[in-house]
Amino acid sequence: MRVPSSAKQRALEDKAFLLLLIAISLAFGWLLSPFYEAVFWGMVLAILFTPLYRRISQSMRQKRTLAALATVTIILVVVILPLTLITALLLQEGASVFARIQSGELSFGGYFQRLFAAFPSWLTDLLARFGLGNPDAVHEKMVASLTTGSKFIAGQAFNLGQNTFNFVISFFIMLYLLFFLLRDGEALSERIRRALPLQAEQQRNLSSKFTIVIRATMKGNIAMAVVQGTLGGLAFWFLGIHAAVLWGAIMAFLSLLPAIGAALIWLPAAVYLLVTGATWQGIALLAYGVLVISMVDNILRPLLVGKDTQMPDYVVLISTLGGIAVFGVSGFVIGPVIAAMFMAAWDIFSTARSETGD
Repeated sequence: MRVPSSAKQRALEDKAFLLLLIAISLAFGWLLSPFYEAVFWGMVLAILFTPLYRRISQSMRQKRTLAALATVTIILVVVILPLTLITALLLQEGASVFARIQSGELSFGGYFQRLFAAFPSWLTDLLARFGLGNPDAVHEKMVASLTTGSKFIAGQAFNLGQNTFNFVISFFIMLYLLFFLLRDGEALSERIRRALPLQAEQQRNLSSKFTIVIRATMKGNIAMAVVQGTLGGLAFWFLGIHAAVLWGAIMAFLSLLPAIGAALIWLPAAVYLLVTGATWQGIALLAYGVLVISMVDNILRPLLVGKDTQMPDYVVLISTLGGIAVFGVSGFVIGPVIAAMFMAAWDIFSTARSETGD
């Protein structure tokens, strides 16, 4: 019987260890899967606030533990607490709108009747071709959609109430992880880079792309969503439109999606005001939407994000919608990150093949 050479033996041992490493890594990932959102958002916040942590650390003479604790406290006060208050206000306004619909105080049927009556005949004929010529039928479809949406929201609220303990645990895991990622992030990143079986240039490219997309998505897209939602909500409040905070939040969410945007809300509202006799309000909302809400994206986004971090709009749209469908609310960040890493990995692969002449 032939005894395998030392080289063959070493190769077998390496393969066995690699399989063991993959199996253990998958098992560890499965172990963390119930709290993947907490882990993910801890990483996102750490990437975003690392520059702030470094400045605080320098001012505290490199006392990393105190600097990380101070940074987490600032994040709680500046980001998490206001977000919690806004969420509570949104739930309150959403419940108020639903109650008004159920009581009949808010009747979409009457609104549609007045809206259709003001339409010119050619527009009414065009709507009829698409099955939208009957205002009563449109009203029934909208009520059915609102009822389905309300049931879904109620179910999610019930699930949240049932899983309050898990939510609290996830929240504290996120803060706990955030603290250590801020304090020990550089050393941890260095250990990961040493362990990855990639060339140094490839590691830098992937790491840079990951960080850039995270910061671009949060600093650029989220900031733009907040600005556009706030501007739209203020306009609705000034014009006396009910549930201005709720509509502002919807506009903020829609502004995350390229080619859709906040105009999906403020434009129909302006048209409704015009055709129902509120002429100056409709003109004011239309002008404000075009000149302020829509233009602010073109002015602020290059300043917040930068041209070199942009992906094509169609990639952002598809990856954002896909991310939300797969991962829920966190998908609006996870989707574009996966898309960016996909594009970066294939770009590295293509560059490597062109350099080797394959």
